Amino acid sequence: MGTVIQERQRGNEDRHHRWERLERAERCEQYRALQAQGLSQRQAAKVLEVPRSTLQAWRAYADGLDACPAVVTFFHSVPGLAFLHRLVLAFHLVCVEIGACGIRLVCLLLQLTGLNRFVGASYGTQQQVNRHVEEAMVAYRREESARLAREMPHKDITITQDETFTGDLCLVGIEPVSNYILVEQTALARDHDTWNALMEQALVGLNCTVMQSTSDEAPGLLVYVEQHLGAHHSPDLFHVQHELSKAVSGPIAIKQRAAHKTVAKTEERLTRMHEHLTRTSDAPVRCGPGRPPPSSARLELGQQEVDTARHEHQRLSAQREQVTQSIRAIGHAYHLVDLERGVRRNGKLIAADIQAQIDTIRAIAQQENLSETCLDRIEKAARMVPKMQATIAFVSGYVRQQVSQLNLPQPVSYALHAHLIPSYYLERVASRRTVTAGEPLRALAERLRTPLFAPEGAFGTLGPVEQDQLRAKAKTLAEVFQRSSSNVEGRNGYLSLRNHQLRGLDHLRKRACLTAIHNFFLKRADGTTAAERFFGQKPRSMFATILESVEIPPAPLSPPRRAGC
Repeated sequence: MGTVIQERQRGNEDRHHRWERLERAERCEQYRALQAQGLSQRQAAKVLEVPRSTLQAWRAYADGLDACPAVVTFFHSVPGLAFLHRLVLAFHLVCVEIGACGIRLVCLLLQLTGLNRFVGASYGTQQQVNRHVEEAMVAYRREESARLAREMPHKDITITQDETFTGDLCLVGIEPVSNYILVEQTALARDHDTWNALMEQALVGLNCTVMQSTSDEAPGLLVYVEQHLGAHHSPDLFHVQHELSKAVSGPIAIKQRAAHKTVAKTEERLTRMHEHLTRTSDAPVRCGPGRPPPSSARLELGQQEVDTARHEHQRLSAQREQVTQSIRAIGHAYHLVDLERGVRRNGKLIAADIQAQIDTIRAIAQQENLSETCLDRIEKAARMVPKMQATIAFVSGYVRQQVSQLNLPQPVSYALHAHLIPSYYLERVASRRTVTAGEPLRALAERLRTPLFAPEGAFGTLGPVEQDQLRAKAKTLAEVFQRSSSNVEGRNGYLSLRNHQLRGLDHLRKRACLTAIHNFFLKRADGTTAAERFFGQKPRSMFATILESVEIPPAPLSPPRRAGC
C-alpha cells in the first residue's frame, strides 16, 4: 500500500512539476536527438523521465506559434534562449534605465519584433523583469564598491558638492577628477550635520582623504567642510560669474531691449513723416520770409530723435559687451598656469586681475544707476576674491609638499614643478575646449614637455620607469586645482530631466540605479568608467552580473497563433 501511495505522489509531482526554460530546451534537444535515433515518443519520454503528455504539449505549443519553424527552433534551443535572455535584459538596461523610455515601450518593441511569441510582453510581466533588473543593479553597486575599495590605493581627493530639489531634496557629492559619485541621496535637510552623516557613510572603507571641497557658499556646506572635514574650501568660479551676470548683464540687457524698441519707433515715425511729405509735396506751402517749410523742421527733429536713440542703443550694447568681456576675463585669469606663457601664476597677481575686472563692472553699474540689489550682488562676488587667492595658495603649497616628498635632485624637482605640471594643466584646460580652441594650449604644452625628456633634458638621465612615474605624478598634481563644481550642476540637471519619470515610483531604488549606471556603466572616450578611474581598478561587468542574477523572462501563456488555429 505504501509503495502505491508513493508512486501516486511521484506521479502528481511530475504532473505539476514546473519546468525551467533552459531545462525544457535541453530536454527538447535531447528528444529530437532520440527521435533521430528511431525511438518512439513513448520510449523517448521514458529515457528523458518526462511525461509523454508533457512532450506532446511542448510540441503542440511550438507547432502552434505563428513564426518561421527555424526561428521557433532557435528560440526554443539553449543558445536561442541565452540570446533572448541577453536581448530582453539589454532592452531594460538601455531603454528603461538609461534612455528613460518606460516599460510600455519595451512591451511595444517586443511586439513589433515578434519576440512576444517567445517571451511575455505584457506590462505586468515586463514590470517584474524590470524590478529584478533594478534590484540586481543596486546589489551590484553595493558589492562591487566594497570589493574595489579593499584594494584601492590611497589618494587625496577633492569633492564637489551641491543639492538639488528634483522631487525631494537630494544631496550630491562627486569626485571631479574621475567624476565618481560618492553620495547621491535624498535627505530631510541640507545642514552640516546631514552632510556629515551622509558623507561619513559614503567614505567608509574608501582609502582616501578629502583635502578640498569645491561648492557654492551654502552655509551648511561651509560649516561641514571647516568643522567636520577640516579641509580647504574652494569657491565655485561659476557662482562668482553668475552673480556678476545677474547684477549687471541682466539689467543692462533690459535697458538695451528698451533702447532697441525706441530706435524702431523713432525710425518708424521718421518714415511716416517722409511718406506724408511725399504725398503733400505738390501742395503750395506758405511760410514767412527766411523760414524753412514746417515739414523740413519736423524731419530734422525726427532725424535727431533717431540719431539719439541709435546712439543710446549703441552705448548700452558697448556697455553690455564690456561686462561680458570682463566676466570672461575673470575665468581666464583664475587659472593656476598662465595660458599664454605656460608658467605658474602668483595668487596675488591672479586676485589683482580678478579685482580689476570686478571694479570695471562696478563702475559700469554705477554709471547706469543700477539698483542697490545689483550693487550688493557685485559686492558678494568681490568677497570671493580673497578666497580665490587662498585657493591658489593652498594648491601651490600642496603641490610643493608633494614634490618635496619625492626627494628628487634639485634640477629634476624644479623641472617637474615649473614645466611638467604646467604642461599637463594646459592639456587639461585644452580638453575642456573645442579642438580648434584647445590646439594652441596643446602645442604650448608639448613645447614645455618635450625638452624635459630629451637626452640633455632634466629627465633625460632617468630610466623609462622613473619617467613614467613622474608623468603620472605630474598629471595627478595638475588636477588638484578645482575651480568649478560644474559636474555636480550637470548631474543635477540630469536628475531634473529624470524627475518626471520617478513620480509615483520607488525613488530610492530608481535613484540608486541611476547612480550605478553613472559610476559603473557609462564610459568616457578612453573606454574607462568613473569607478575604474576612481578606484584605479577595472570593475566587473555590470551587465554580466545582471545576466547572472536575473532569470530568463517567462514565455507567454497565450502566444500569438497561426491564422486558422
